[in-house]
Amino acid sequence: MTSQEIFELYRRCVVPNYPRYEIVITRAEGSQMWDADGKRYLDLFPGWGCGLLGHCHPRIVEAIRTQAGQLIQIDNMFYTEQGGRLAELLSRHGFGGQSFFCNSGAEANEAAIKLARRHTAIGRYQIITMERSFHGRTYGAMSATAQSKVHEGHDPLVPGFVYVPYNDVDAVAQAITDETAAILVEPIQGEGGVNIPDDGYLPALRELCDENGMLLIVDEVQTGCGRTGAWFGYQAGGIEPDIMTLAKGLGGGAPIGAMVARPDVAASLKPGSHATTYGGNPLVVAAATAVLETIESDNLLEAAQRMGAYIQDKAQQLAQTFSFVEKVRGRGLMIAIELSVPAGPIVLRALEQGLRINATQETVLRLLPALTITTDEVDEAFDILTRTLKQTESELVTS
Repeated sequence: MTSQEIFELYRRCVVPNYPRYEIVITRAEGSQMWDADGKRYLDLFPGWGCGLLGHCHPRIVEAIRTQAGQLIQIDNMFYTEQGGRLAELLSRHGFGGQSFFCNSGAEANEAAIKLARRHTAIGRYQIITMERSFHGRTYGAMSATAQSKVHEGHDPLVPGFVYVPYNDVDAVAQAITDETAAILVEPIQGEGGVNIPDDGYLPALRELCDENGMLLIVDEVQTGCGRTGAWFGYQAGGIEPDIMTLAKGLGGGAPIGAMVARPDVAASLKPGSHATTYGGNPLVVAAATAVLETIESDNLLEAAQRMGAYIQDKAQQLAQTFSFVEKVRGRGLMIAIELSVPAGPIVLRALEQGLRINATQETVLRLLPALTITTDEVDEAFDILTRTLKQTESELVTS
């Protein structure tokens, strides 16, 4: 089929809820992808952050291929070796928690919300979340998300969520009541603009939870599995949560989510209280296991730290060159370049020149490159980005 024929199929048969680029991607490998016309792109935002090891990493491909020939799906009335192995890896690298497997970050957060309400005392149901947060688009996760643009058109929301500014401990403390069950927080806000809190923020939230008999839930959907240079984002704060949610990079491109909870907390999710048909599906669990084992064997946490520093240095050079580049921030391979001009047109122009990046919060360029990206690929990407910003600078001068 031609690209135009595919576009027409989508126009007739697919719900138009995504503002898609007029590009048909046919294959991808590592940090590169190719369209139907053979054009190559460098991808510094693979799979919206899901491509943690890049596209089609050979170990993930082999794990899926092997598993597909043995067992694709079995219901959760049975045990599988695959599910046990993955849960053990998450427990060992995290805080000794027990895993509930599902299919997405939104589902993981839904499970966390239900567990928090079930575990705490009757009458304690409110959950404090942060402005500019993002937790998913199902009704519970959307209601937890403190962004009005996400809520628009979906009222009434699920009750019981209280919103306070991010990185503001006093605001959280003032919001606590006898009805508060938990705090739900991203260690670094992703959709919110790659916002990194003060060093004392997560420890202070941990202390508030301990003092008030509440649960601390960390949403690691974007920060988890090595993205920030540690296994999980909360580890930078030197604390342990009661519940953690994962997705995106966990499956390396395969659709999986996980809620991990302290065993005494997890015990409140009794049989019949929550379930999902495909949760723990052997095919995607095999992919996720390959992701975690590859991070271990290839020392990719160190690679995330090293390449993150390299990219931030490149981005700081842009800030010194272009007056409209205001700030650079990041941790590991989760990086933001904040502008004083709209980021969307720059993303589109970069894509035309063969570079895929992302815009969030109107003026923030967001990079979530693969842990396997090379210095040569970064250099090429920043050459393209520099040319793109020079074009933007020229337009600003002449306007």
